[in-house]
Amino acid sequence: MGGATYFFTVVTYRRQPLLTRPEAMDALREAFRSVQHAHPFEMDAVVILPDHLHALCTLPAGDEDFSRRWAMIKRLVSRAVGHLAAPVATPSMKTRHESGFWQRRFWEHLIRDDNDFARHMDYIHFNAVKHGHAGRPADWPHSSFRKCVERGIYPADWASGVEIEGEFGE
Repeated sequence: MGGATYFFTVVTYRRQPLLTRPEAMDALREAFRSVQHAHPFEMDAVVILPDHLHALCTLPAGDEDFSRRWAMIKRLVSRAVGHLAAPVATPSMKTRHESGFWQRRFWEHLIRDDNDFARHMDYIHFNAVKHGHAGRPADWPHSSFRKCVERGIYPADWASGVEIEGEFGE
């Protein structure tokens, strides 16, 4: 049986539109794979937008160390494509050897029950529409929506012309 499930929002530094660039997408995929191999977790849903991403992740039973996983993911991506970001500007960032690719922190929410899980899953898959990047969830290539359609979680035309309510850490 799995452990706790969390919803995350992770944002680029100063909301730089970097994440959907092909080289950043490749770096994210590789970072997710590498960290999942070293510290297993299930990626239940994800959407990647130019300046932020949302993810719904389930950790193994007895393991709540999501901070280590995100630190590793962010570090691997920064090493691979940190050159895409604006130069580090603050003395604090220089002291911490930060690349200027990511905001220092992330937002997390512990999923409480099946209804909470479903609401966050919907929010993730509607997010590209909410931000004007796609007309409907099926049109955005940088999300798990298509896999969820294949698994029978959503119909292919889900949320076409619909507004999804909720505030989720943006």
